[in-house]
Amino acid sequence: MDQSLKDKFRFFLKDTVRQTIDFYNTDQNRGIAPPPIEKPFPSDAKLIDLVPAKELHDISVMNVFTAISNRRSRRVFSPDALTLKELSFLLWATQGVRNIAGPGTAFRTVPSAGCRHAMETYLSVFNVAGLEKGIYRYLPMEHQLLLISQPTNLSSRISEAALDQEFVGKSAVTFIWTAIPYRMEWRYDIAAHKVIALDAGHVCQNLYTSCEAIHAGTCAVAAYHQDLMDGLLGIDGNEEFTIYLAPVGKVKGGEK
Repeated sequence: MDQSLKDKFRFFLKDTVRQTIDFYNTDQNRGIAPPPIEKPFPSDAKLIDLVPAKELHDISVMNVFTAISNRRSRRVFSPDALTLKELSFLLWATQGVRNIAGPGTAFRTVPSAGCRHAMETYLSVFNVAGLEKGIYRYLPMEHQLLLISQPTNLSSRISEAALDQEFVGKSAVTFIWTAIPYRMEWRYDIAAHKVIALDAGHVCQNLYTSCEAIHAGTCAVAAYHQDLMDGLLGIDGNEEFTIYLAPVGKVKGGEK
């Protein structure tokens, strides 16, 4: 690779960009209202209730030290289904809302630069007790699931969209996180994009630890076909696009 091209992409990792921005002219400082905390959905949408956060306290007796010590990437899953309570826990642990601080701002279970939380959580459900196979979106404000679609051959299609990584379509559920960049750009302008990537890491690490706590496993995936994955979710690929994914399933006995 040409060195100048390397330097260009390395610039993304630096905070030098902040010195080039006139923060008085960001949309926030110009008095423009913040974007919604959550992507809107139709009033007549089919919603599925999740187990409330207050009922999740007994989901695991594993201590944090053990969960972190056991953390590893797992690509082989048992045929056992996840329960709806387990899925509720994983969603709450990765994007759950603790309280709403004001218009456009909510404190969650994971950190985010400026409390902007630019990510949305989609699920490709294959084997969750009580849920039909299909694509869902998590609604963190309501702590509910929204059914998006039920594509045929979903397992093979998501594996293809993950560049033929078959284990992505052999999970109980595959988490697919998208970014809505304007949520972060509203405050940080072009300094937004590095911190969106950092936020994705915060979310996925919570998923890893939470999976271990319920004797499940996951494997972060950052290699995928952008257009195919965005198309599967029905998003435009510009104002919202896939940024990260992670299949989750119960761990086979003895799997290391």
